[in-house]
Amino acid sequence: MSVNAETEDAAAIFKLLHPTLVRVAYRMLGSVHDAQDVVQEAFIRWMAIDRSEVREPEAFMRRTVTRLCLDQLKSARRRREMYLGPWLPDPLVEEEGTEDIALPLMLALERLTPLERAAFLLHDVFGLAFEEVASTIERDIAACRQLAARARAHVREARPRFQIEKKRGLEIALAFYAASRSGDLTALGEMLAADVSVYADGGGKRPAALEPVIGFNAVMELQARLAALFGVNESRLVRVAFINGLPGFITREADGEFSTTALDIVNGKVAAIYVVRNPDKLKHLH
Repeated sequence: MSVNAETEDAAAIFKLLHPTLVRVAYRMLGSVHDAQDVVQEAFIRWMAIDRSEVREPEAFMRRTVTRLCLDQLKSARRRREMYLGPWLPDPLVEEEGTEDIALPLMLALERLTPLERAAFLLHDVFGLAFEEVASTIERDIAACRQLAARARAHVREARPRFQIEKKRGLEIALAFYAASRSGDLTALGEMLAADVSVYADGGGKRPAALEPVIGFNAVMELQARLAALFGVNESRLVRVAFINGLPGFITREADGEFSTTALDIVNGKVAAIYVVRNPDKLKHLH
C-alpha cells in the first residue's frame, strides 16, 4: 500500500470511530468543546504513530482519548471550583432521547475521582471488559473493579427509577414552556413536585441564580419573577427536544442568545429544572 493510500485508510478508520470517541470524551468532561479538542489530539497521535503495530485501532484510540481526558479533568476540577454559580454540562440536544447518561447522572459523575469516573464509564456505560479498562487507565484489574464499585455506589441514586414515556415527556416540556412564559402560575404549580429544584448555569456571563433554588415555594417565587420578565422581554421557543437525555426545550431570549431548559420528571411531576444560559456552552447549538 502506498503512503497516501495508507494515510487515507487511517483517516477513514478514525472517521468511522469519531462519534464513539466524542461520546467517551464528552461523558468524561461534560464539555463539547473540550471533547472535540481531545478527540482532535487523539487523531493527531493516531496519524503520527507506526500503525502497523496497532492490532485494535478502536481500543488504541479509546485508550488515548481516555488518558487525555484524565489529564484534562485535573485542570477542569480546579476551574469548576472557581466557577460562578451552579456548573452544568454543555447541553446535548437530540430528537429521540437516546442518551445513555441522563443529566442527573452526569452531575453525579462530577463527585467522582477522575479514575472512578473513567472506570465507571468504560465498564458500566460503554460495556468494556475490566481487562481493557485496566489497560486503558493503567491500573490492575482488581483496582478497576474497586473503582467502578465505588463509583456505582455514589451514582446509584442518580439513575432514573421511573422512565417517562418520551412523547409524554415532550408534552410536559411544551406545557411547562407555555405556562412559564405566559405567567400561568396555577398551571405551572400543578406540574411541579413538592421538592422541586432549579439549577441555572449562567457562568457569570448572563443573569442566573448563583445558588440552586430548592423547594416548591421558592421555585414558584422564582417563576413569578421570571414570568414578569418574560412579559417584557420576549422568550421565543425554538423547539422541544431531549437535552442530555431529559425532555426540555431550546429558547432564543430577548438578548438574541439561546437557552436550554431540561426537566427531570419523576412520577409525572417536574422534580428538577436545569437551565443553561452560559453562551460559551451553547455555541455548538448555532
